[in-house]
Order: sequence, then C-alpha cells, then structure tokens
Amino acid sequence: MSIAELTAEERDALVEAHPKWMLARERKAIERTIEFGDFNEAFGFMTRVALIADKHDHHPEWFNVYNKVEITLTTHDAGGLSVRDVAMAAAIDAMVP
Repeated sequence: MSIAELTAEERDALVEAHPKWMLARERKAIERTIEFGDFNEAFGFMTRVALIADKHDHHPEWFNVYNKVEITLTTHDAGGLSVRDVAMAAAIDAMVP
C-alpha cells in the first residue's frame, strides 16, 4: 500500500493544528522537544509512544538525554510528511499537551 505525501496546504494545516511541532529545516519532517520532570517520566513517555507506534506501524525518530525527548516524525515511504505523521503528532499531543 502506497502512502501519499501531504500537500503544502495539508502540511500547513498540520503545523497550525499542532503548534508545538515545527517543520524541520533540512528535511520533510516535523519536530518537537518535550521536557519532563526527570528521566523516569521521559522514559515512561517514550514507552507509551512506542506502544502506539507499534499499533500504527509508524515509528518516530527520537533522541533522549535525561529528562528531554526530541521527536522527529516523517514517512519515509511517502518521501515526507503523511497522514501517519498527523495521527502520531495528535496522539503524542494528547499524552503531553
């Protein structure tokens, strides 16, 4: 099953609907950095996201140092952002408003 890349209008709507996400500068992706109280909270969040990602078969790229998690969403099969990234951003925003 092929998945389509978002149009420029759809990409703009994504960023407007999820203002804590920023368009990546050097690639077709969105990024968000979240700070937690400590490492355990950050790791717990990553575990919850991993369960959702597996269910949707769409996995984030991320980087964690102590209480900070940097997340990048993109759809490699689409060559950029897709509806899968919209869904993951919404799920993550629901966990950490």
